[in-house]
Amino acid sequence: MGRTIRVTGKGNLSVKPDIICLLIEANGVYSDYAKTIKKSAHQTKLLRKALEKSGLSGTDLKTTHFSIQSEYERYLDENDNYKSRFVGYKFEHETEIKFPNDNQQLGRTLYELSRCPVEVEFTIRYTVSNPEDVKNELLGKAVEDSKAKAKILAESAGVALGEIERIDYSWGELQVVSRPLEFMEELCSPAAGGSYDIDIEADDIDVGDTVTIEWELK
Repeated sequence: MGRTIRVTGKGNLSVKPDIICLLIEANGVYSDYAKTIKKSAHQTKLLRKALEKSGLSGTDLKTTHFSIQSEYERYLDENDNYKSRFVGYKFEHETEIKFPNDNQQLGRTLYELSRCPVEVEFTIRYTVSNPEDVKNELLGKAVEDSKAKAKILAESAGVALGEIERIDYSWGELQVVSRPLEFMEELCSPAAGGSYDIDIEADDIDVGDTVTIEWELK
C-alpha cells in the first residue's frame, strides 16, 4: 500500500430560517382506557379547529409522539408508609405544525390556541424549507476544506496529492433547527382582530458537518 494522508474537512453555514415549527403538547388522565383514547381524539379535533380559525389547515397538524400509560400516585397509609395506587390512564400527545415564517400568522395561531379549551404547552422552533439543499452545500464545503488542508500539508511535506482513496462520512440526520422558544402569553400584547402582536426576528441557524478523506500521496 502506498503513502496516504487522511484529512478531516469541516463545512459551516449560517442559514436564514423561513419556516416556523410550532410544537404542541397535550396530556390528560382519565379513569379508563377507552375514555382516555376518546378524550385525546376529541382534544385533537379541538386543536385542529383552532388552527383553522387562525387561517391554517387543521390537517397539517401532525403527530410526533403519542402514548398511554398507567398513572399512579404515592400516598401515606395509616402507618405512615408510602404506597402507590392506580389513578387512571395518562395520555401524552405531541404534535407539530409548520408554516412560513410570518409573525402575523404566528400571532393569530397562538391567540386561537391559547383560547382553545384544550390545555396545551407551546414551543416555537424555526427551520428551513429546503434542509436537503443546506446539507448538500455543507457537504460540499467540507470536501473543499479537506482538499485545501490536504494540499497545504502535502506541499509542506514536498509531495503531491494523488487520487482519493477513501471517503468517510457519517450519514446521521442533520438537524437544521433553531433553539426552541417557550411561548409565554404574558409577554404578548393582544392586537385587533383576534391575534397577538408578536415581533420575533429569528437568528440565523448555524450548522456544521464534517467529512474525512484519505488521499494518495505521490
